[in-house]
Amino acid sequence: MIAAGGKSIYGASVGILMLDARFPRIPGDMGNALTWPFPVHFRIVRNASPDLVVRRGATGMLDAFVDAARELVDEGVDGITTNCGFLALFQKELSEAVSVPVVTSSLMQVEMVNRILPAGKRAGVLTISASTLTEAHLRSAQVPEGTPVGSTEGGQEFTRAILDNELTLDVEKARADNVEAALAMKEAHPDLGALVLECTNMCPYAADIQTATGLPVYSIVSLVSWFQSGLRPPIY
Repeated sequence: MIAAGGKSIYGASVGILMLDARFPRIPGDMGNALTWPFPVHFRIVRNASPDLVVRRGATGMLDAFVDAARELVDEGVDGITTNCGFLALFQKELSEAVSVPVVTSSLMQVEMVNRILPAGKRAGVLTISASTLTEAHLRSAQVPEGTPVGSTEGGQEFTRAILDNELTLDVEKARADNVEAALAMKEAHPDLGALVLECTNMCPYAADIQTATGLPVYSIVSLVSWFQSGLRPPIY
């Protein structure tokens, strides 16, 4: 066998553009490498704080994300994703800037999930910040107009700890915030057939949300696992 070269890094097909944050990333979080059953390659985009990206529309950060994506491709990844659903805003620009597939946001699943649900049911979005999730974000991810949106805003722990980039996280309180927000969505929308978690930090609570609501729950972990399976199909 003759091995072929040309890359700096091998075996990590997915490159993840990371926010510049210090809050705890527990197993299940996209930024915890233990979450993934396959190798991933992380790249921190400096100064891209949770507050800037989620609350302030990632203003002024596009070039930094493009540069980081190009660096990941140069180093050998086969596809690019990001660790914030609000970066759906950059889907078009990142796709145009690199030569590999790009999936910026868990929100990109909503339309697909709708297609698999029973008649009369639709997917809803659970977000960390409904007050700043704009129509522009939803359009960029091709989320159907009128999709129900719920949020952990107003909860006791999750939104504040993540967006304020706090160094500690009460995991049980964060779990309760996510479950309570999901249950409130189910009560408010009887036609809810599934939930798509916008925030990549919600993934550790996906099983709890599914158990509490009885609904299918999709996240960035489900999306990137599908994404990676196309970049590197298993060999049988």
